[in-house]
Formats: sequence, C-alpha cells, structure tokens
Amino acid sequence: MVVRIPLTVITGPLGSGKTTLLRYILDTFPKKIAILMNEFGEIAIDTKIIQGKNVQMADLGGGCVCCSLLGEFEAAVNEIIDNVDPDYIVVETTGVAEPDALVFDIQESLQRVRLDGVITVIDADAMMKYPSVGHTIRIQIEAGDILLLNKVDLVSESELQAIDKKLNSINKTASIVHTVRGQVDPDLLFGIGREKVQAPPHHVHQLEFESFSYRASAIFNRQLFEEFTDNLETEVYRAKGFIRFDDGIYLFNFVAGRWELELFTQEATELVFIGKKISLVKSEIINKLKLCEQ
Repeated sequence: MVVRIPLTVITGPLGSGKTTLLRYILDTFPKKIAILMNEFGEIAIDTKIIQGKNVQMADLGGGCVCCSLLGEFEAAVNEIIDNVDPDYIVVETTGVAEPDALVFDIQESLQRVRLDGVITVIDADAMMKYPSVGHTIRIQIEAGDILLLNKVDLVSESELQAIDKKLNSINKTASIVHTVRGQVDPDLLFGIGREKVQAPPHHVHQLEFESFSYRASAIFNRQLFEEFTDNLETEVYRAKGFIRFDDGIYLFNFVAGRWELELFTQEATELVFIGKKISLVKSEIINKLKLCEQ
C-alpha cells in the first residue's frame, strides 16, 4: 500500500499573516515539513524569510499557482517527495490566489499526496477597515476547513463578534480560530483529514492587484523612511521586504495602513509594493524612497 503524504494549503488575503503563521509552525511543530511558496511580485521576500529554518523550500514565482503555474506545482510536489520524503507538505499561496483550482488539481491529479486541509488566514483588522468582501477573498474563505482569524488584538470584542458572524455566513462548516501573530497550536492545523470534495472551478481568475520591486545598496535614514511609510499612497495595500539602516537590516511589513519593522539577517534593501493601479504611482513612490537614502 502506497502511503500518500498529507498536504496542507495555507491561503488568505495579502498581508493576513500566512508567512508569520509558517514561521511559528516551523518553530513549534516537530515534524519534517516541506514548503512550496507562491509569491506575488518579482522578489521572493517570503521565501527569504523562511529560508534557513531547517526546512526544504520550493519557490513557485512568476505567476499564480491557482492557474498559470499548475504544471510547475505538480512537478515541484513530485520533486520534493523524491528528494526529501517529508512528513507533511505545506503550500502557501499568494494573497491574490483563488485556491479552488489548486484544491481541485490536488485531489484529481496528485496521486502521491492527499489533501489534509485548507487553512484560510484572515486579518481581523483589515476586515474592519475594508468590510466589503471581494470575489477572491470570498473564494478563499469558502475553501477553508479552518478560518484562522489573525490579529484579533487589533479589534474590539464587538467587532470580533461581527467578523465571526460574517465569516460564518460565507462558510458555515469551517471552524473559526482566533489568533495573534499566527500563534496557534499546530495540532489544530494538521490531521484534519479533509473529506469535502472540490468541484471543478468555472470562473476565470482575473488579478486585481499589480506590484513592483525596488532594490538599493544605500543605507536609509530610519526617521525619513518611517515618515515615508506613514504617508504611503493609498494605492499601496501591501508592502514588504528588507530595509537597511545604520544599525542593520530590518524586515519590513506594511498592510492596510499598518506597518512594523523587525531586525532580520539579510544582505540588502529589497522591497515589494502591491496594490490596485499601483503602476500609476510607481515613479512617485521610488522618488520618495530615494529621498530617504543617507
């Protein structure tokens, strides 16, 4: 009897905390995990964050795993099984992915794995700031076996109840788990044994977001960069990457107007900006960034 390796899909909107969740899982779950990451943008920021944690990585860049990269995804899964023989495989989709096509492909085409579960990470704060649930986010919520409602410390109890009610109206069967910075018992996320069958998707995935990247060897003035971040153009919904100051390089995370810096070992400044019609303000953003250089 051939043992099929359990595969878990982690999906959710841009900046919801998928990579933060992965970092926590790798720090706390004592199993041999292989990770496939699909990123939106030219620079694989999330892959660089996860690298070095004694985990086998495969990066599916240059497109969306839920549509244009399905063939590459199948090949990457088979290669990881041949080379690593992991206990679990985790797939992190880009924040703009509609995971129904990916889930259908896993259950229909990948004979060496079994879909253990779909974890959808939701940003509680962003749900309050942007209450309209778009087509892609709705599909992400509908696909989840567990809805991991992250950043619950940033909303009130009444707001939390309203979000729970909205999520339950979209997906009546999924468990809703509240968390801060993705800190959840990994045993809740693995061993789900998903039985729900995904029907073939009939929609055409149309990306709403654009991105551009920025690299620099210069050292940046921290105060000027923080002022730049506080006044980012409204077209920017998500930004992430690494930024070099006098005292070292920091991991930079920006989502829905909120941002943070974390000291991180990396080589140079690399930033990705994501938003709707962001190409219209690309030159303006880059010019303002250059003013932050020392």
